Amino acid sequence: MSYSVGQVAGFAKVTVRTLHHYDEIGLLCPSSRSGAGHRRYDDADLDRLQQILFYRELGFPLEEVAALLDDPDADPREHLRRQHALLSDRIDRLRQMAKAVEHAMEAHKMGINLTPEEKFEVFGDFDPDQYAAEAQERWGDTEQYKESARRSASYTKEDWQRITEEANGIHGRLAALMDSGAAAGSEAAMDLAEEHRGWLNRNHYTCAYEMHTCLGEMYVSDERFAAFYEAIHPGLAVFLRDAIVANAARNA
Repeated sequence: MSYSVGQVAGFAKVTVRTLHHYDEIGLLCPSSRSGAGHRRYDDADLDRLQQILFYRELGFPLEEVAALLDDPDADPREHLRRQHALLSDRIDRLRQMAKAVEHAMEAHKMGINLTPEEKFEVFGDFDPDQYAAEAQERWGDTEQYKESARRSASYTKEDWQRITEEANGIHGRLAALMDSGAAAGSEAAMDLAEEHRGWLNRNHYTCAYEMHTCLGEMYVSDERFAAFYEAIHPGLAVFLRDAIVANAARNA
């Protein structure tokens, strides 16, 4: 079966102009053309369009959607698993927001004044702009900073919370590994260091092993990073740095 651009626009509830644009930028090119040269889309095209619209709904810019879908190592099932996790997080977040709105409505109805803390409790305490000025001053001319800024521009509060939760998970597993008595050069520690590097790659910028090693040194030498990791687990900054160095050597 193949479908016209008008039919696909109707299925997906997008405009024909949108489909033409996707074709023009190479994001979604129809698999065939009719004898008159009109676009014809098959089931594989519809699957790709579904993936595009999922990622767009999650706030991904078009260029990142293209990079994700055109990755030769990407597994379609992994795309679906990732999107399901992101959508589930968004659903949970929206439910929390809805409860906060309901709370505000009920308080207003009953003449109760919410405290400032209650009004903004749902947003948490994470501020991604906290060190933005310093970061721009130190690394503004680097490709990594530019890539991170481009990605961050599309991130929502929910995205930042997801990214933070992923980092917390890695840090928690590192702390547990330390408690088990494992060495920073063990396979398990190096695997977690690689997971940390993957977290940077997915969420911030392309982080080569040399860059990762430099970051590890900064985690120890910069007192703010050192204090951050020390609060999670005594000695974690050094442990993570050493695991990063060992992992880089393993992959040299």
